[in-house]
Amino acid sequence: MTKRSALRIARQWGAVLLGLAVSLVFLYVGLRGLELDDVWEGMRGVHLGWLTTGAAIYFFAVWGRTWRWHYLLRSIKPVPPGRLFPIVVIGYMGNNVYPFRAGEVIRAYVLRRDEQVSMSASLATILVERIFDGLVMLIFVFVALPFADFKERWLRDVVFFSTLLFWGAFLVFLIMALRPDQMRRLYTAVFDRLLPARLSEKAKGLADHFMQGLDNLRRPRDLIMTLVSSVFIWLTETTKYWFVMHAFNFEVSFFVLMVMTAVVNLATTLPSSPGYVGTFDTPGIKVLTAYGVRETVAASYTLVLHAALWLPITLLGFFFLYRKGLGWRDFARAREAVDGEALRQAPPVEREDTI
Repeated sequence: MTKRSALRIARQWGAVLLGLAVSLVFLYVGLRGLELDDVWEGMRGVHLGWLTTGAAIYFFAVWGRTWRWHYLLRSIKPVPPGRLFPIVVIGYMGNNVYPFRAGEVIRAYVLRRDEQVSMSASLATILVERIFDGLVMLIFVFVALPFADFKERWLRDVVFFSTLLFWGAFLVFLIMALRPDQMRRLYTAVFDRLLPARLSEKAKGLADHFMQGLDNLRRPRDLIMTLVSSVFIWLTETTKYWFVMHAFNFEVSFFVLMVMTAVVNLATTLPSSPGYVGTFDTPGIKVLTAYGVRETVAASYTLVLHAALWLPITLLGFFFLYRKGLGWRDFARAREAVDGEALRQAPPVEREDTI
């Protein structure tokens, strides 16, 4: 085994152990003091009609994510949503079974294999997706505040720091997209100064592809379409929360569920074990109890909701993985492909005019 391989394996195991530790801490905080028998009884008493309807509605949100990615990729290579849908599902399955959102890298890897799109360019569009997701979460909180005000200090802290993070990231990416010539001069000067000539040229090629993935941020119409599609995605997901809520014996307003959607999904940006164990569940339980839901009921609901989000798309993702002839080794290959693009300039992707 080479030194480089040993370091890569050590990093991977370090990531797994860190994620597991974070998940265990969150689960301890969320379930501490609860009667787990009561939580289990609440889960067993779920109304399957409401639950299955909620699970079905979630796939409208997945289709919305597919259309949004199709829209963001247009300036790189137009790919029909029907061809992107299996790739998106495989990516979300990867997030559910692999640590540190590795599904995003797998999604870019499968897109490169199927559609010959540079991984660095497609990863840039995925980063844009994540930034818009975070911005919509913050919009949800601020829209819901007049109807579902919260007094919990930790909730206010989450909103404050998330606002700084996502608005800061959005502004950085927007400046990069609006000032491409200046950015190229900047990273060209940095790479030429810090790297050997051979690596400098390859790093600049990688950065060029990444900048291409930010192309949609230059046009106001594309910004608006990305934002509108992101709002649709998360309103649809909140609607799933609403349907699953009716499978239990409690009720809160849709605005409270908007706050819950925002907080749990902001929390899942933290490192955790695969499937966001703990980082999804504990914030969900705490939000609902802050609005008066009994803690055992909140725990039963959040755990069932998490399973309903996790299981269907994971099973469908494995189905698409099998149909495309991919396997577990491709998860590792996806990581190696990112490193490979950093060491060699990928073939140039032909630009096509947008419609």
